[in-house]
Amino acid sequence: MNAAFPKDAPIRDVLKALGVLGFVEVRSGPHLALQRQNSDGTRSLMTLPNHSTIKGSTLRTAIRQAGITRQEFLEALRDA
Repeated sequence: MNAAFPKDAPIRDVLKALGVLGFVEVRSGPHLALQRQNSDGTRSLMTLPNHSTIKGSTLRTAIRQAGITRQEFLEALRDA
């Protein structure tokens, strides 16, 4: 059975999981800007609200736009 996607995820857990996936924080303010260098030389960018928890719908949209699959994120969240 697949693990459930978090409804509300603590930002610290989300950032740890994204770190496992190669993302680093490049700017902090009301929103967090993250990026990762891809093996093909391109960069994936992601912006998240700088709140204590991230709503599941916001997180799903952000990871989809950054090219991360649901399964990749859930595995990184488990490993973080």
